[in-house]
Amino acid sequence: MRMRRRRMERHPQRQRHLSKPVISVGNLSMGGTGKTPVVAAIARWLIGAGHRPSILTRGYGREDAADGVVVIDRDTIVGQAGDEPLMLSRQVPGATVCVSPDRYLGGVLAEKLGCTVHVLDDGFQHIELARDLDILVTTIGEIPNGRVMPRGRLREPQDAAARAHFLVVTDATAGAASAEAWALGISQSCGCVRRLGDPVGIREPGAGSREFKVLAVAGIANPERFVTSLREAGHNVVDSMMFADHHRYSPKDLLEIESKTRVAGADAVFTTDKDAVRFESLAPSFPIHRVPLMVEFDPPAALFESVKAVLG
Repeated sequence: MRMRRRRMERHPQRQRHLSKPVISVGNLSMGGTGKTPVVAAIARWLIGAGHRPSILTRGYGREDAADGVVVIDRDTIVGQAGDEPLMLSRQVPGATVCVSPDRYLGGVLAEKLGCTVHVLDDGFQHIELARDLDILVTTIGEIPNGRVMPRGRLREPQDAAARAHFLVVTDATAGAASAEAWALGISQSCGCVRRLGDPVGIREPGAGSREFKVLAVAGIANPERFVTSLREAGHNVVDSMMFADHHRYSPKDLLEIESKTRVAGADAVFTTDKDAVRFESLAPSFPIHRVPLMVEFDPPAALFESVKAVLG
């Protein structure tokens, strides 16, 4: 990756440019930094400011990857798009979510559909596409204390971080984020606090009760964090089941989850928004709720001021 970056920096004319501004959100490590909620927050802000954003994403975990670009609509299934893109389209219904390994191609199509700005999901290493703002998402100490793959989780060495324009540090205050940014050579930063929203029924409308005994089920990069967050939010988690990131739930999984629900004496299953899109097509027989993940920035306006500055 380092050699690719150096070649591109020596020959910047090789980058492909879209007509509309590109805001990249990415990380230096393999998953679990809270990047996707930041993408959704930026897209929602853009809509509130009167823009028509696209979200350009590769669509990891697709089972039925097609050539070209998949533009997500209400009939798109998770196998065609991947779980995170489908989740983003539901979290930000005003955004056009384009799924393709060729993010430039997705952006060209999005502009033909009327989009006025692009949010490049997981874009820090996608250097082939030029961007106007590079946002890096991390956690405290993750980059300075990390190792590059295969010995660690970092996709690139630490010095790559300095190429970012803005640093978002999850689970951190503004002061802690500023110190992390200074250590990485990034001039602008903010903290980001994650919190869980109210549980929402997947099969049936209605919120989950805090009186429920809960079986937590998650197939994400850091499933333990989801279980801990549920407990910190006051939910009575009696047991949990953890799966690999982008896990494809099967009828056998449903039987095992249903069995564990009975054994644990749970009233309902709570899962993540990302897992929820995979459960929908399976029609589970047990009560199941998705728990949205929300983010709040510290200071609140710093990130959006940087976004606003590149919109012209």
